Amino acid sequence: MGDEREARMLLATVSEPADIITGVLVDHVGVDETARLITSDGALPDEIDAAEGALWRRRLASRLIPGELDRLHSEMDRHGIGMLVPGETEWPVELRRLGVSAPLALWFRGDPTRLRSPLPSRVSVVGSRAATTYGTLIAGELASDLVGDGRLIISGGAYGIDEAAHRAANATKPGHTIPVLAGGLDRPHPPALQETFERIVDHGGLLVSELPPGSAPSRWRLLQRGRLIAALSAATVVVEAGARSGALNIAGQAHALGRPVGVVPGPLTSPASAGNHSLIREGIGTLVTNAKDVAALIDPPDPFAVAPAFAYDPLRQRPATAPGRTR
Repeated sequence: MGDEREARMLLATVSEPADIITGVLVDHVGVDETARLITSDGALPDEIDAAEGALWRRRLASRLIPGELDRLHSEMDRHGIGMLVPGETEWPVELRRLGVSAPLALWFRGDPTRLRSPLPSRVSVVGSRAATTYGTLIAGELASDLVGDGRLIISGGAYGIDEAAHRAANATKPGHTIPVLAGGLDRPHPPALQETFERIVDHGGLLVSELPPGSAPSRWRLLQRGRLIAALSAATVVVEAGARSGALNIAGQAHALGRPVGVVPGPLTSPASAGNHSLIREGIGTLVTNAKDVAALIDPPDPFAVAPAFAYDPLRQRPATAPGRTR
């Protein structure tokens, strides 16, 4: 194909996010050769099982549409959408931690330099779509305090906790939030949050997706979005999550990457916080209640900076013991 950007655009159009075979091929033979292998009879590398490779070829070849790249360029121009690929200035190097599951490209609307902010300045605030009043209140307060301390809020652009975090961050410090979406940026999902997304972009924020224009969200794409949120953040905070919430997937991704996970405790009687309590119980997350606690996750205090409160003092007198009594 001869143009890495075009090859990555093609592969992102026909591959699903985190397609392992596509990732392995890109890693071993490059994006240009990977794109060519979809329709060629050339041998695949030994790292690819022959049967799986044949299925990969059939699956991706069936999605090739003549003129698709021209359509993508037209939609990108029409909606003001840009594209980033590895090696470009604004490409977030933290995505390398995802290995062969790293995105092929990122589509964006807004200010891509937000992705160049230092990793410790980025925090993801996530949780359930079916959030309670308690959850949305805490998410808003936490996001507001974090951006007030110079952080940038990353979340998934969904209803509930995500929406509360994005709105509060953008209201406190306009543009200091990044929704990571699971579909094309030409039709952001959910549609009801279109106004919120536009306000974020207008105020200097950023919308990001690894899916090209025209792509619709799916369960797989929603789940895989979690790895991007986790990788782009120095720490992930789960505000409110039920036992089956997708936010637990993001927490698991962050934990697997070695990134700290903060967990806001909820009422013991609330099923909406059952996932939070399981994260704490299983040792995946650390209990946090405010922005100061989150800052300590990102930059832990020196445990020897302050003397222990109950340091041993050899001059301290022992309390007297009553006659005939022993300790």
